[in-house]
Amino acid sequence: MEIKESDFTGNHAAFENVFKMYFKELHAYAFLFLKDTAAASEAVQQVFYKIWERRENISIHISVKAYLYKSVYNECMLLVKKLKRTDAFLEHTLYMNKNRRAGTAAAKLESNELELKLHAALNELPEQCRIIFQMNRFEGLKYAQIAAAMNLSVSTIENQMGKALKRLRKSLAEFLPLLIFLLWSF
Repeated sequence: MEIKESDFTGNHAAFENVFKMYFKELHAYAFLFLKDTAAASEAVQQVFYKIWERRENISIHISVKAYLYKSVYNECMLLVKKLKRTDAFLEHTLYMNKNRRAGTAAAKLESNELELKLHAALNELPEQCRIIFQMNRFEGLKYAQIAAAMNLSVSTIENQMGKALKRLRKSLAEFLPLLIFLLWSF
């Protein structure tokens, strides 16, 4: 059965049919890269979510099936990159915690205090500013990728990142040397 772009990006029922038709095979394809059922499901669902959100602006010049496979591949690569960054961060955190366990009680208290203050400072940021910061620093997305995902200009992303960094520097001034190392080391 041939699916046309108009079927795919048109009404909700047609879109849902395309989702049901391709989900299992796209999930299996994503699983090849991610080796995790939940992550594969997330990748496929994210692709369909992005397509639905941008349905008025999408122009598909290849078959819908090829477009879906390419989109799932790209989403999987983003997730793999994110997982590598997360793994590197976790590895570093475990290393630091192992070294701190051997340290003083004051070092342990400082680590816990930093974590609490960081979460509080992030939660104090305006929502859009916080989301942009997290996408860049924790998910590893570039400004252009964030701009495309949020339907904003790159200059807006740059301004929001500047605002986030300024506020975080002010809120976490006493921990700044440690934070700089953690945020920019991976």
